[in-house]
Amino acid sequence: MNKFSTVTVAAAQYGVEFLGNWETYAQKLARMVGEAAQQGAQILVFPEYACLELASLFSSEIYQDVHRQLDAVQTYLTAFIRLHCDLAQQYHLYIVASSFPVQLGDDSFRNRAYFCKPDGSYDFQDKLIMTRFENEVWYISPGDEVKIFETVYGKVGITICYDAEFPLITRRQVELGAKIILAPSCTDTVAGYNRVRIGCRARALENQCYVVMAPVVGVTDWSPALDVNIGAAGIYSPVDAGFPGDGVLAMGELNAAQWVIAALDLHQIEQVRQQGEVLNYRDWDKQNNVIDDVHLKVCNSHRELRGLPASVNGAD
Repeated sequence: MNKFSTVTVAAAQYGVEFLGNWETYAQKLARMVGEAAQQGAQILVFPEYACLELASLFSSEIYQDVHRQLDAVQTYLTAFIRLHCDLAQQYHLYIVASSFPVQLGDDSFRNRAYFCKPDGSYDFQDKLIMTRFENEVWYISPGDEVKIFETVYGKVGITICYDAEFPLITRRQVELGAKIILAPSCTDTVAGYNRVRIGCRARALENQCYVVMAPVVGVTDWSPALDVNIGAAGIYSPVDAGFPGDGVLAMGELNAAQWVIAALDLHQIEQVRQQGEVLNYRDWDKQNNVIDDVHLKVCNSHRELRGLPASVNGAD
């Protein structure tokens, strides 16, 4: 039994800045976390790749090069993790840090979101499916494990940007017990933003869970990696009785740096999964039966056209 039946989540619409030094970044993070905590937030979500503003701590030859900046920011990885863990501990809350392009021992990179806990410890979720830019330009390698994370509010999952567009990833997380999915994102077109947003809303509908989307926003003239960032944070719910009719609990102003905050009723998720107008979460496996039945009928139709007896199990 979870200790709490409600939790307040905060999704960052994170404005990228030219920092110049580590102290400016640490102060920015401390200010933002303090503001969210003051508004009652208990789980905070920072966006995908927002940490790349740390490239501004180096020379222009580095921060204007999409490859050299990946190598350079590794210098700050330990301090980056420690800062988020210290803030989580200080304010006694959970923080999904901006996903970080972590360089592994074999020199490959993973797009990794650290989950920092109130006791100062942390875990991480790697992005599992890479976009074309990550594959073809940055050569980021995919992760290989779907995780969930224990909190005093229950289990949560993290789906990083493009991952939210693939239903089986989130489905695995909810099957493992997650009622909240946290979705850091970074998109540079309206179409990209809408792809992730639509994916998040679909995941909330089909799994009858909450999905929290947190994007990078704003335009920079110094970073080829974060030059244009378009999005609005959104906190999405099931589309059913007791929830908003469009499944939108909260949404930010497009491209404005801000926190978007909402209280989530976890007991309501249990109720809708058991007594909703529809039962998407429970009925997930029924689609497999439908597809199998259609396959059987198609196979049998083909056999009959060839003058053969119908197959019992659909196999030739």
